Amino acid sequence: MKLAITSGYVVPVDGDPIDGGTVLIEDGKITAVGRGVAVPEGMPVVDAGGGWVLPGFVEAHGHLGVYEEAEGWAGQDTNEMTDPNGARLRALDAINPADLGFADALSGGVTTAVIKPGSGNPIGGQTVAVKCWGRSADEMLVKEPVSVKSALGENPKRVYGDQKKLPSTRQGVAAVIRDAFMKAQDYRARRAAAEAEGKPFDRDGTLEVLVRVLDGELPWCQHTHRADDIATALRLSAEFGYRVVINHGTEGHLLADTLAARNVPVIIGPLFTSRSKVELRQRSLRNPGILARAGVELAITTDHPVVPIHFLVHQATLAVKEGMDPAEALRSITVNPARIMGIDDRVGSLRPGLDGDVVIWSGDPLDVMSRAQRVFISGREVYSYTDGEPVVADPYYRESSDR
Repeated sequence: MKLAITSGYVVPVDGDPIDGGTVLIEDGKITAVGRGVAVPEGMPVVDAGGGWVLPGFVEAHGHLGVYEEAEGWAGQDTNEMTDPNGARLRALDAINPADLGFADALSGGVTTAVIKPGSGNPIGGQTVAVKCWGRSADEMLVKEPVSVKSALGENPKRVYGDQKKLPSTRQGVAAVIRDAFMKAQDYRARRAAAEAEGKPFDRDGTLEVLVRVLDGELPWCQHTHRADDIATALRLSAEFGYRVVINHGTEGHLLADTLAARNVPVIIGPLFTSRSKVELRQRSLRNPGILARAGVELAITTDHPVVPIHFLVHQATLAVKEGMDPAEALRSITVNPARIMGIDDRVGSLRPGLDGDVVIWSGDPLDVMSRAQRVFISGREVYSYTDGEPVVADPYYRESSDR
């Protein structure tokens, strides 16, 4: 796909804004960003008309396609709550691209989402990054796996406590995780010995994944709200040497200096919820700003469908209202989540070499009255808002030149 987007207020996010800027896209990739960029002859041109031109937003923690809206039981594939250790499970295998949430994502300028298993298990499974438009998860794929999801706190102890089995306490949840990593260490040693001796070896899907975490290939996305659970997450990661990413981090501001000193990123949210359980007592829209000012690398999440995904930018806006720097708020829904999740070589900013995922806004997206007017993924227009009507391109239709 080839496209030139001209006459816009271009906000690359990882660089200074460019008034009257141009973005060129060829073969689905950004090839140029700047003022006075020459548009090749014959390249289709979209006039942004002075609108704000930004990279598509990145949702770092959601359940699009695995927790389908308006489907009830039939569309609920988030948690496999029959095994405390679900490391071998893959969110990729449960994504339904027809989920209504994908269209909502586009209307809110979200073009990429990291989809994760739920938090019912101490170890929930492998996460995946996808574009928010396409016929199948395979066509939408950005990276798989991205990380491994794990949960501490109320959720897993409630799930298995109700079943009268391990784990039913916080110490039990931590023990399940610790036991799993010790088994993975032993498995890695046995595998290495078998390879050295040229002997056959019976593979274990669960332990293979955990070895990749131990080897630093996959980060550990740790669902945790309370400060004491965050401390447990840091303790476990230090014990086994894996890279941890705090997910939710409701009380992360209480340990902001520790998280910053250890370079532990936080994916904070959802922020538009009531304090529905004990762990959420300190939920506040002030917390993102506190973490960011402390030097914590921060992403904001909706945890869709807990908060509808098209409200991602509105959470950033109200975080700004409560003290967060506006530029950092934009980074928290673009380049920061992309970098935290290891997909910043594809998405998160406007620079040559990245995917042509571009959104034209009517104005500053942090203004709640601004609207995503046109959305492009890899240079293809997939969403538009014209004359008061949102239109999503049909992913099952392809022009003859694209087939």
